[in-house]
Amino acid sequence: MSDSYLLAGRFGAATRLSPKALRLYAEQGILVPAYTDPATGYRYYAPEQKARARLIARLRRLGLPVARVAQLIELDADNRLVELRSWLEAQGERLVEQTELVDTIARQSDGRDAGLTSIIAVREVRACKLIFCQRQLTIDALDGFMASAEANIRGYLRDCGVADGGAMTVHFHETVSRDSDGLVEVAIAYEGSIEPAEDLCIRFQAKRREAFLPVPAACENFPPILRVYDAVESWLDARSDVHCIGSPYEIHPGSHGATFDVAYPIT
Repeated sequence: MSDSYLLAGRFGAATRLSPKALRLYAEQGILVPAYTDPATGYRYYAPEQKARARLIARLRRLGLPVARVAQLIELDADNRLVELRSWLEAQGERLVEQTELVDTIARQSDGRDAGLTSIIAVREVRACKLIFCQRQLTIDALDGFMASAEANIRGYLRDCGVADGGAMTVHFHETVSRDSDGLVEVAIAYEGSIEPAEDLCIRFQAKRREAFLPVPAACENFPPILRVYDAVESWLDARSDVHCIGSPYEIHPGSHGATFDVAYPIT
């Protein structure tokens, strides 16, 4: 072993990595000691490992998980920079989203969304047959799924020579966010007789009532749309004469010129 090799303590001091971090990176295989004395267990690092160690430390200071760091350090400098700039852009978008989410919470807390509650109404919905498609997804995949599912359903109805009811409903059977996926259903009412096909299923929807809110243009995207859901849920919580009996859904197009409505089935 060369005399230029550094014990873990000296190597850590030179690269600003703690003993705990060195042990972790050795266990994860991203910064393995050049030599481990079999008699003493002392770990030695080569001088040329300093650059790799410092790069790992800087990437970790960005808050990147070890697994992601492991991928980045194997890239050449140009490709690594492309990946990091893409990550930074995503972080900026996430910060904007978090800022909007904090504003949504603030609006709910101080009553600034009372105007939304004031335009909630109740209507009767007739019984109908629905053809639908379901998928487990995150919020980032929602728009793409809605567009493709609607196109597939309407195309199938045309091929069957069946008229559809016009509006598309998007049912959120589970919570959907950027961090967790949930079950989403795109459905269209139809008249006539058809058979299920591939991932398209059929069900009967009984006559019901719904509480709905036409979504203002400023609230159409995520996370401001959460203000609309919060407004309807607060309205339901404050009423003793109505009760929610199912998951919420969006109706496209909406009423009164809105792009879509948010609705909850009620008794």
